[in-house]
Amino acid sequence: MARAPPSAADHRPGPSETTVGWVKESEGRGTLGLIVTCLFTIFMCTWMVIHPRVCKGSVLRASHKLFLFGKALIAPEFIAVEGLQEWSQARATVKECRESTDGRLKLVHAFYIGMLGLRYRTPRGNRVIWPNQYTWLLQEGLIEWNDHEEWGLSEENIRDKSNADGTAKLLALGQVLWFVAQSIMRTAHHLPLAQLESMTLSYVPLFAITYLFWWIKPKDVLTPSVVELPSMSGEQCATFESMAVSNAFDDEGIGNQASIWSIWSLTPRVFEKKAEDLALQQAKDTSSPKSEAVITPRLKRATVLNQETYPNKETVVAHWDPEVYHSKILWPLNCLFGASFGALHLICWDTQFPTYVELWLWRASGIASIVSMLVFMQYEKVVLRWGGPLTLISLVSPFIYLLSRFVMMGGVIAAFRASDPKIYDTYVVSTYWIHLM
Repeated sequence: MARAPPSAADHRPGPSETTVGWVKESEGRGTLGLIVTCLFTIFMCTWMVIHPRVCKGSVLRASHKLFLFGKALIAPEFIAVEGLQEWSQARATVKECRESTDGRLKLVHAFYIGMLGLRYRTPRGNRVIWPNQYTWLLQEGLIEWNDHEEWGLSEENIRDKSNADGTAKLLALGQVLWFVAQSIMRTAHHLPLAQLESMTLSYVPLFAITYLFWWIKPKDVLTPSVVELPSMSGEQCATFESMAVSNAFDDEGIGNQASIWSIWSLTPRVFEKKAEDLALQQAKDTSSPKSEAVITPRLKRATVLNQETYPNKETVVAHWDPEVYHSKILWPLNCLFGASFGALHLICWDTQFPTYVELWLWRASGIASIVSMLVFMQYEKVVLRWGGPLTLISLVSPFIYLLSRFVMMGGVIAAFRASDPKIYDTYVVSTYWIHLM
């Protein structure tokens, strides 16, 4: 079907008598080229930004990466938050180890340890060495930084394990820059963007900031560094093991450690363990001597056992790193990035939609995604436990966000059945396929 000529009438949102459906490729651009370019740009952004943790086995590793890919597509803000909190933890590890290592432990080492890249042998298999445990070993003088190469922590070894592809990075960067330039030029020439194009643009700033946080983090590490722990007394062993943030990612064949369901779990953070230990201490301080004898052993076990093996532990939906949540610089910036994804969708506020219902669904969903995300981000910790009306708001807000995301994703596809013909117009010396050559 030939492309209908653009209307001379003023552009108005909502349905119009002058609309086009599927447009074949021509000297301008067609529907297939527009869709392929947008999806290719989204894929390159999403796939390159993902930096998964170290997983056991190819099936678990691939499943975890695909899960992160899906999460990045549906809720890129969550990936950006994950990147920010990992960066914050890595920075804290570097700071805590500065004195013990003479400042030689860098962000790349901290990221590698934080992504479960360092483990120690046990009779049953191996366990994760968490960042707080490695820091404790250094501070107690049980290990020395001079032996870090034997622990697989040399920068050369970490970079050798990392599978970051420089060519793919350059391809992704080039594709994104060209797409953004094309969108700016279309706006400068008073040509509208398709809804799918505005959605594609919405991914760019979030993935850019996420990649900035993960710039030094190793990517796609296949195998961890497995070491022997130094000799320790019984008390030191007990202290070291009690510092474990979780045992869900150990490889000892206990519980659901090798389960495919572990791909859904976020990598626990050290600050969560510190908060748990503080709650334990407060419970001990406020309990009576009689009740302490009964409660304390159960609470102590809760600090070591993970949620899968200890069902009474609360289910945490979200938990902010206090260093980020209480920062006067990072937190406002984080809220700005959280609102940016939905806000950039509203570039199409006046874009023509097949019906007025779809137009207002798009507008309402864009606003709902902004508001619900900002509301959800105001809670430092969200758990599945009733604590009053505010608990309901904290749990409903992410549901509203996800619902708005699905509405917008469906809206960009449905809009192609009756689109503004101007979205297929091109400006001088521009062809839409050149950046895929």
